[in-house]
Order: sequence, then C-alpha cells, then structure tokens
Amino acid sequence: MLIQELYQVYLQHPFIQTDTRKLKAGELFFALKGDNFNGNSFALKALELGAAAVVVDEDVNSSDKRIFKVDNVLSTLQQLAKHHRQQFQIPFLAITGSNGKTTTKELIHAVLSSHYKTYTTEGNLNNHIGVPFTILKIRPDAEMAVIEMGANHQKEIASYCTYALPNFGLINNVGKAHLEGFGGIEGVKKGKGELYDFIRETGGSIFINTDLDYLQEMSQGITKKITYGTTNAETTGSMIESDPFIKVKIESDPGIGIITTNLVGEYNLPNILAAVAVGKYFQVPIEKIKLSIENYLPSNSRSQLIEKDSNKIIMDAYNANPASMKAAIENFAKIDAPKKILMLGAMAELGHESILEHKGLVTLIQKHEWEKVVLVGGDFEKTHENFLFFKNSSEAKKWFQNQIIANTYILIKGSRSMQMEKLLY
Repeated sequence: MLIQELYQVYLQHPFIQTDTRKLKAGELFFALKGDNFNGNSFALKALELGAAAVVVDEDVNSSDKRIFKVDNVLSTLQQLAKHHRQQFQIPFLAITGSNGKTTTKELIHAVLSSHYKTYTTEGNLNNHIGVPFTILKIRPDAEMAVIEMGANHQKEIASYCTYALPNFGLINNVGKAHLEGFGGIEGVKKGKGELYDFIRETGGSIFINTDLDYLQEMSQGITKKITYGTTNAETTGSMIESDPFIKVKIESDPGIGIITTNLVGEYNLPNILAAVAVGKYFQVPIEKIKLSIENYLPSNSRSQLIEKDSNKIIMDAYNANPASMKAAIENFAKIDAPKKILMLGAMAELGHESILEHKGLVTLIQKHEWEKVVLVGGDFEKTHENFLFFKNSSEAKKWFQNQIIANTYILIKGSRSMQMEKLLY
C-alpha cells in the first residue's frame, strides 16, 4: 500500500529530487545514500525547503506527515518507477551496448519525436538511479519511451528490466568495455544479453544488426526481430563518404536516399541504420526520418567536429574502450588532411588486459603517419614508446596551449576518467 500511497503524492507532485541544493518547493525528495553521503541527513532541510514529501530509510526525529519511512530508499524509488511504468500501454524501447549507445539513443529519439510525443533518457542517466528517474519523468501524454541502460557488471541490465519492463530491445554491439567488472568479454556478452533474456521471456521484439554474428547467436529464441545492417536486412545502407562527416545511402528505401549527417566517424553507420529501422517500424514518415537524422547535432564530447582557428578538432572524449579507440584511430587515419595530431587518453576498467590493450593501440598508431602523437595517463605510461606522454590531461593541456598549430586535424579521445575535454575547455 505504501507505493500506491506515495504514487498518489507523486501524481500531484511529479518531480523527483535527491539533492537539497537543487530542490524546489513541491518536489519529492528521496534520501539516497552513497559511499560518501547520506541523504537522510538532509531530510529535514528538504521539508524546510518545501518538499511535498520526503522518503527516508532512517529515523529523522520528526512526526511530519510528509515523511515516508521505508526499508530502502533506492528500492522504493525503483518500485515507484515500476508502478508508474505499469500505467502505460506504449512502446518502451530499451537500448544498451558497449559503444555508441547514447548516440544511437539520441538518433532514435530524434526520429521518433519528429512524429510522436517521445520521452527518453537525458544525457547518460542510464544507471540504477538514472533509469527510474527517466521513467518517472514520463508524462501521461507519452506515445513512446526510449530508455538507455548502461552497465559495468552482470545482473545490472536484468535489474533495470524488472521496472522499465521494455517491450522492445536493442543491443547495438558488445565490446571490450568494463572488462574488470564483467570479468572478460564473455561476461560482457552475458551482461548485455540480459536485455535479450528479458525480451525472450516476455515475448517482446528486438531491433538487431545483422552484420554482427554474435548478436544473432545471443538472440536465439527471440522470434520477433526487426533487422538492419549493410546486407541481408529489412533496412540496409552503406557509407558513401566520411571526410569528416559521414553520408549514408539507405539502399533499402530509395525514398530516403542519401542522409548527410553532422556525425564524424564511419563507426556511426550502424547507429544511423538503427534509427532508420526504428523509425520505419513505428511508421514515421520517411521524410521525417531523413530530416531528423540530418538535423541531429552531436554534443557532450561525442563525435563532435569543432573548428578552432584554422584547425579542425574531432572531440570524442566521452568514453573509450579498445573497440571504440581502434575505430576512431582507423577512421581518423582515413581523413584526407596534410597534418593530423592524435591526442589519446588511457582506457579504464580493463583489468588484467589493460596493458595488453594499450600496447595494441600503440602498435596500431605506429602503422600510420601522424604529425604528432600525444598519449595521456594510465597504462599508456608503460606502453608509449617514443610518443609524447603526459600523466594527466592538465599536463597535456599546458603542452597543447604552448604549441603553434595551424591547418591541422586533431583527434581527442579517451576514457571519461581522463577528462580529455579539458584540453580545450
């Protein structure tokens, strides 16, 4: 009964907050705990600031009727999200994967929202707190919902599915990301595959890239599949240009024809094909599909092209793992430019494979000609060969600011922990 009672309060005040510094009068305050904070300590402050209700799991020495005492605040947040989710009979599409899932989510949202009232994950709020937050932001006018799910260990995606209850799923790829938490590449497959497990058990549908054989294997037993890829799929397409923005020809749908994007990197081809496939399935007019993808502008250090003075900078520094690093380097090598500088931050969460994977990148870098190569932090320190090396992005920034660089292409990429965007900002 507590969830239903709390849900009635939520319906009157459908705004959730976990930080009293951001709290507005009338919002619901959930006193979440972390390694270095305890929201219960701020419960009374939230009431003073006008919270409509406060959810706590410790005694806070108050008899205020706005206080809901529960066994576990996080679990209650997730249960409330599930209860809210169950009020909707609309498509809920869950997206996960190792590389490019946020870009895929943004492209799909752009396409769907051109024709339907669509709610989606903001930024990369795709964890055990972000997923319920996303669900609880969905309003009664929703016609579509797109939920991004991130994970760095097994059972995480499975837990999200218990309250997001997706009836559609999309795994865009599986690569060597978060190996430390997943316990190797097979662990990553198993972890990401938990989305397929849920769809299989509940009779839902998946959008699947037919170019990736391992997805075909992982999806065995799922009968409802909508396919996309470069061949043998309902939606097919190919890249016709990537210098630096990519142009894609949608071969399965002549009415869409060529899509000219603002995305850098041919590795975005499957992300674009996924958006086209989703749009087609949900009967978005083809002219809206085309325009939505063409008008999409990447942000937040993902496949961005930044023009600064006479230089062109590809900023792809939101995250990095061996597969995305390899794709970015190889794509950058193909760009026709007289001078190119690589500035790469180390990869994180690779466990015992970390040094080997960094060595592999150095070997790949050595196969191409560069004006300069700058490696930053982590296990690049043990593998940087004769390239420039800095311990962190702050040191690299000092070097970068003292260089006279003109008419040059620059690729900046690295794991989130390396904060490679600091080189520019």
